[in-house]
Amino acid sequence: MSNRIAYDKVAPAGLKNLFAMEGYLTQKTGLDNKLRELVKIRVSQINGCAFCLNMHTQDARKIGETEQRLNVLVAWRETSLFTATEEAALALAEKLTRIADNQISEVFYQEIRAFFDEKYFTDLVLLITQINTWNRISIVMANEVE
Repeated sequence: MSNRIAYDKVAPAGLKNLFAMEGYLTQKTGLDNKLRELVKIRVSQINGCAFCLNMHTQDARKIGETEQRLNVLVAWRETSLFTATEEAALALAEKLTRIADNQISEVFYQEIRAFFDEKYFTDLVLLITQINTWNRISIVMANEVE
């Protein structure tokens, strides 16, 4: 399968904004690098985005993420390999990615906020919405795994 549209050439201004957000998320936040990649991978697993899964598992390995954790990420609740903070971020990622079926209750919000200050929480939400956007673009445009 090949890209359906050369969207980077058709809508460069729109993509410029997405890349600017990527720059913010990687350079202007205090988000932990491994946590950032775990969230991107988990959201991409839920959405079934092979392109993003391929990219972000490679990125995670480059920064020292273990094969064991990557292998069990889909079942993170069933293992003790992840920190409580990582579990909170993954729970938020799952809820936000499946928001139509999983409303964010006040109880859930308060449980997650116990792990993150306002800025970190906000940046985490931006990260989750950003990877959901990339997943949807990659899937509909049929980005190839190379």
